[in-house]
Amino acid sequence: MSLKIVILDGYCLNHGDLSWESFKEMGEVIIYERTPYHQIKERMGDASIMITNKCTIDKNIIDQLPNLKYVGVLATGYNNVDIPYAHQKGITVTNIPAYSTESVVQTVFGLITELYSGIGYHNASVKQGDWVRCKDFCYYRTGMHELYGKTIGIVGAGRIGLRVKDVAKAYGMEVLLYSKSKHAKEDGFRYASSLVDLYERADIISLNCPLDDKNANMIDAVALSHFKKSAIIINTARGGLIDEEALADALNQERIAGAGLDVLSNEPARDDNPLLTAKNVVITPHVAWATVEARARLMAIASNNLKEFLNGNPINCV
Repeated sequence: MSLKIVILDGYCLNHGDLSWESFKEMGEVIIYERTPYHQIKERMGDASIMITNKCTIDKNIIDQLPNLKYVGVLATGYNNVDIPYAHQKGITVTNIPAYSTESVVQTVFGLITELYSGIGYHNASVKQGDWVRCKDFCYYRTGMHELYGKTIGIVGAGRIGLRVKDVAKAYGMEVLLYSKSKHAKEDGFRYASSLVDLYERADIISLNCPLDDKNANMIDAVALSHFKKSAIIINTARGGLIDEEALADALNQERIAGAGLDVLSNEPARDDNPLLTAKNVVITPHVAWATVEARARLMAIASNNLKEFLNGNPINCV
């Protein structure tokens, strides 16, 4: 009897531009684009291998799947899986570390560039005929600024935060980085003494830290009150880091200059999210991780995780 591998929600990883062949080499593979919670038990059946991105795998689901031996999460985050209960039941859970760093950093600076240069804004203006009707050889309808010499405050000193630092230095920016464990001056940049210190000094604040119980809504009205009026905030980490009502108010009242967001507190976005109609905010639909190169790395790591598990040498366990 061949190994049965069920991929519950493969669409976000693979729109058809990648191959599941590396999984198919290990057994029978059943692929679903999306699986609602109430269909997980039926679709898993007697399979022992589950591959999922965002399906909720809680105690109730685990108890309904007595054959389940392995959950491969197609992401770095794994808060959708009840890890302690999975461990209690002898189920191995793996994740995908460090596959999207370069793609996320690219999106950080894409959002910054749009807010500082208005490339998309001006492109849309040209396409609707404004340049054709213009009396001059050029026009600019939004304030454009240089990154050179600006101070970027980076919250989080992990892989992504440190790569944001590297790219910022290439732009000629001053770097101020906040870490819970590091405070000394380093070559070419400084660690902020506190978050308030970072907020008050930075022209651009980039959130590149995990979300936990201690930093949920860390960007609230009090934090925003320390921002420069000319500051922008970039969030490619987790939507829950920001109090969205407070940020929308600050944008609409022009207490800060702008925001670039790839994540929101509820995803997909809810139509009543105040940031969808706020002033000077650029929002992308959680795609910083999703370049074809990053997704190909994710696919390769995910299949290797399963291969090593089947060989009795599980890696990237959580």
